[in-house]
Amino acid sequence: MDGIFTTRFVDPYLRFHRYIYEKSDGRVGKHSNRVPALLITTTGRRSGEPRTNGLTYCRDRGDYIVVASNGGSDRPPAWLLNLQADPEVTLRVGRRLVAATARVADPEERSQLWPLVNRTNRGMARLFHPGVSGRYDVYQRHTTRVIPVVILTPHRIERPT
Repeated sequence: MDGIFTTRFVDPYLRFHRYIYEKSDGRVGKHSNRVPALLITTTGRRSGEPRTNGLTYCRDRGDYIVVASNGGSDRPPAWLLNLQADPEVTLRVGRRLVAATARVADPEERSQLWPLVNRTNRGMARLFHPGVSGRYDVYQRHTTRVIPVVILTPHRIERPT
């Protein structure tokens, strides 16, 4: 399955959002449809080149939490495969650049974080899909893979003593 949202409409929007976010130095684009958004830069697992994607996120105890939904596709997003090969990533959150380490949440963490990410990214999913909490529940209904939740832990800046 190719996901519930056709790439014909979503991909151009995502590319435009990323372009505006980057070109405005984070002044514009830190929200996508009223949901907090960041840019994540991974290292291409085959090319070794930087790859940047816009993602919605929520916060949990200092970490940034994103979801590798790929719109409900049976295929994981390329950025997930990239960070599994090299977990060191760079985030643009508004005007700030943040170095972080990424990891896929284990099943227990995922079960705790799933309601949080759904609350953050509800959209109008509850109006059109009875019994869901948010968009990610809808995406999960349309794929056989378990959609991963990814934890991005910022590197702590050590202050000189």
